Amino acid sequence: MKLSFLKVAWGQLTLSVPSVVKENLEGKTVVVTGANIGLGFEAAKHFARMGAGKIIIACRSKKKGDEAVAKIKVDTGNKNVELYLLDLASFASVKAFAERFTKENDRLDILVENAAVATSKFELTEDGWETSLQVNDISPSLLALRLLPLMVETAKTHRTTPRIVVVSSETHYWTSFAKEVIDSPNPLRLLGAEKESAKHMKTRYEDTKLLNVFFVRALNERLVHKSVVVNAPNPGFCYSGLRRNFSGIVVTPLVWLMEVILARTTEEGSRQLVFAAIGNEGKDEMRGAYISMSEVNEPSDFVISEEGRVAQDKLWDNLIDELIKIDPKVRDIVREYLK
Repeated sequence: MKLSFLKVAWGQLTLSVPSVVKENLEGKTVVVTGANIGLGFEAAKHFARMGAGKIIIACRSKKKGDEAVAKIKVDTGNKNVELYLLDLASFASVKAFAERFTKENDRLDILVENAAVATSKFELTEDGWETSLQVNDISPSLLALRLLPLMVETAKTHRTTPRIVVVSSETHYWTSFAKEVIDSPNPLRLLGAEKESAKHMKTRYEDTKLLNVFFVRALNERLVHKSVVVNAPNPGFCYSGLRRNFSGIVVTPLVWLMEVILARTTEEGSRQLVFAAIGNEGKDEMRGAYISMSEVNEPSDFVISEEGRVAQDKLWDNLIDELIKIDPKVRDIVREYLK
């Protein structure tokens, strides 16, 4: 499938966003990353209104997280909201979050990985990876795999179908990976840990969203326990703090103008996260799916091409190799829970 900018803009102007889907979440545990603001915050409110037994707000700032927790409690009347600190720019923080969560909780029904950054500036994290690649892809992948065993156990114990939701974007239609990248010994290191990778920053956000789609499809194919569903929703172009790192004499006014003309509300965008988390229950089409406007959509032509299949498998193997270096516990999880 091809999706031009003009087609996206026309859709933003003419298509009505479906109403939020609803389900009784009593007794269920939900984790939403990046939930102190924006899409994650609005999605967390929806889950709270549905009576979730526990909602974990995962974000970097204790102050902002505490404020979000308090506001959600007031706005929804659900008092079962907690803050766990999580900095996706730090693998140590991701591992600490996973350790704490699995120690303090006996179930996880919904994991919404929403936190992301968008920047054209090349910067390395303390772990030596380009920031947006680590925050948008590598850390969420690590977190999903570390929490997978608990989600499988939740399915078995409570006879439910947990979901992992990795927020992607329609911008994944506008990029692909060059053969020289995929054929390199270590594509991820080339893209995100070497100084020359700065040349890839022009399409960095789009690339990270493409990697989200690849991860969801690859993980779904390899799950031994089909009791867990994993998918990737597109919230559309919404008012968001995501673009706070954009700068420049031309870029900043252009983004502002696009938001005024085209942007949906943050709450409207959050409905896609909620649909991915609870919509179409029992339907296999939700497995490994790319979702937009509360429907399963075909991803980009590159994703479904033979070239894309090769890229997906190479990037998956590359990712697992890197994650095992970051956290040796990933090795045992892969052996037990994945094909």
